[in-house]
Amino acid sequence: MIGALIFAIGAGGWGTGVLGALGGGAGFDDPGSESVHADKVLAGPLGRYANDVVVLYESDTLTVDDPRFAEPVQRAIASVPRDDVVRLESFWSTHSQSFVSKDRHATYVTVQLGSSVDQERVQMLRAIQDKFKADGLTVRFGGITSMTDQVNRQTMRDLLFAEALSIPILLILLVVIFRSLPAASLPLLVGIVAALGSLAVLRLVTFFTDISTFAIQVVTILGLGLAIDYALLMVTRFREEMSQGRPLDEAIRRTTAAAGRTIMFSGLVVAISLAGLTLFPSRFLLSMGFAGAGVTLLAVLASLTVLPALLRLGGRRLVPRRGRALSAPPEQGRWYRVAHAVMRRPLVTTIGIVVLLVGLGLPFAGVNWARPGDWVLPASADARVVTGEMAARFDGDPGKLMTMVVESAPDRAALDAYATRLGAVPGVADARVTGTQGTEGRVTLAYSGDPMSRESRRMVEDLRAVTPPPGAKTSLTGMPASRVDIVDMVTSRMVWMALFVAVVSFVVLFMAFGSVLLPLKSVLFNLLSLSASFGAIKLIFQDGWLSGALGFVPIGAVDVNFPVLIVAIAFGLAMDYEVFLLSRIREQWMLTGDPVESVAVGLQRTAKIITSAALLVVVVVGGFAVSGIAFMKMAGIGLVIAVVVDATIVRSLLVPATMRLLGRYAWWAPRPLARLWDRFGVREGESVVEAGQVDAKV
Repeated sequence: MIGALIFAIGAGGWGTGVLGALGGGAGFDDPGSESVHADKVLAGPLGRYANDVVVLYESDTLTVDDPRFAEPVQRAIASVPRDDVVRLESFWSTHSQSFVSKDRHATYVTVQLGSSVDQERVQMLRAIQDKFKADGLTVRFGGITSMTDQVNRQTMRDLLFAEALSIPILLILLVVIFRSLPAASLPLLVGIVAALGSLAVLRLVTFFTDISTFAIQVVTILGLGLAIDYALLMVTRFREEMSQGRPLDEAIRRTTAAAGRTIMFSGLVVAISLAGLTLFPSRFLLSMGFAGAGVTLLAVLASLTVLPALLRLGGRRLVPRRGRALSAPPEQGRWYRVAHAVMRRPLVTTIGIVVLLVGLGLPFAGVNWARPGDWVLPASADARVVTGEMAARFDGDPGKLMTMVVESAPDRAALDAYATRLGAVPGVADARVTGTQGTEGRVTLAYSGDPMSRESRRMVEDLRAVTPPPGAKTSLTGMPASRVDIVDMVTSRMVWMALFVAVVSFVVLFMAFGSVLLPLKSVLFNLLSLSASFGAIKLIFQDGWLSGALGFVPIGAVDVNFPVLIVAIAFGLAMDYEVFLLSRIREQWMLTGDPVESVAVGLQRTAKIITSAALLVVVVVGGFAVSGIAFMKMAGIGLVIAVVVDATIVRSLLVPATMRLLGRYAWWAPRPLARLWDRFGVREGESVVEAGQVDAKV
């Protein structure tokens, strides 16, 4: 225990350094894409032409022509240090009416900062942001750099709020579940150790790869949730063993042998699911994969080392006075009766639930993919407001620029002719050559549509299809182009990720149970529960169902990273519950050989654990659902739906029905594989299945 305390303090203290080591920005882009290649060229001698920051000045009573409006803005502009500013344009420097709103009560200033790195531009903006303030006017900051800054700040606020909200609720629920404060505190203590350790894991990962700003929120909450899951299983099993009158040390040994084996396999499946994210090259998914797998293994390690020590310290105080209820005959249990009711009509139950889940997933067929942008921010955030104001009150949005990079560029006349052809593409408002450097040319394109719309995708495809100047190589970048590249990257690798997770999960489950049919069933059922979540997310976030109640403005699209992240986390959690249930069913099967009774007893012994674990996970990931960042809200709601569907409909109804249909064949494997499992499979500990030493009711 002293070692665990030292680890928690050290990991928490050292791990908090990850806050300053995050790679900056979210890191959604595909490093091998055309848009990223263009960004790399623009980071060289050719240089960028972009409006990184759009500063909007507004007044309800004054117009831009009034000196009381104009003079404070001009003073503010003059006070801005130019060290990191490449270009600063305003109505007074350009005399262009496009800088003035149609009602003349607002104007804006555009700023290009002197770095091609997102996080460096954020720091530059923070250094000069206060200089733009103008007395008597409302000042808001938009543009890609302002958006990145606001997302970073909102993410940190959401993390602190989510943990402050979830931990007290978790403690209350644990007390209700265990009816004992000492017992309830153990899962929470292990969860805190894992959460603090997750910070250290994140910081360690920063030495090998950049970490997305979103990773800290996902990984710390994931570590907390998994550790509580595993600790709940261990504490429940320990109380069962103690309620049967076993000596303390014997109860801990049997608990670790049985529940520890389950935790080991569960953790492996979750870690493998998250490791599948490393198949994607984007920093966001790559860092989630490395850090998520590491944190999962840390949660397993904490549960198998710290928790037995805590059980030894707590001893009999962890068992309620009415401990005999824990060893009551399963026939008296509600879930035992539910299992038998389901198994009396297994085919009807199976068909009905499959049809229901498939139907819930059908809306997802009409999904429109997006990439994160200012739409992820709350509607009141500056960057979101500025985008809306530009669309409603101005002739164009200065933040809506794309760049076509031309390498091996011919003479200027050919570049101008190429720009003219680009400008004729539907959706492009303006196209002009804004710079040349040696053999490289830069064509800046203004567009008018929503960068996340299907029309913008067609615009990008049409722009890339325009014939370039003879001998030239072209590459397009900007929000619409990067959105297309990110969507193509994710969708092209999603099948491979799903295949990887399915195959490796199959192998792990086979090594745990020696069955071929059970792993196949588990993979298919997990996909069914995920489909229900995906369908709901499409209806909520793309179509706007419940958007008012949930506090966001729909954009008619779903972030393309969402299904990948949900598959990794929810698939792992579903396998968690599957291993919990199947381990207990198999234990009873080894004792009795009765395929029906083993399912009923197994469900009775694990249903409370699974539903309690699911409830606690819902509370933990509920921190995502209350996030001000729409992307995290999407992930939170999707996880909540997936976990609830899996822990109730799938585990409690569909699994017993299909186990009844399979009967003894549930544990079947072809002879060669059966011999393989006999040799290499990980069997239950002797204390779990040894005849004469195990009460058949357990």
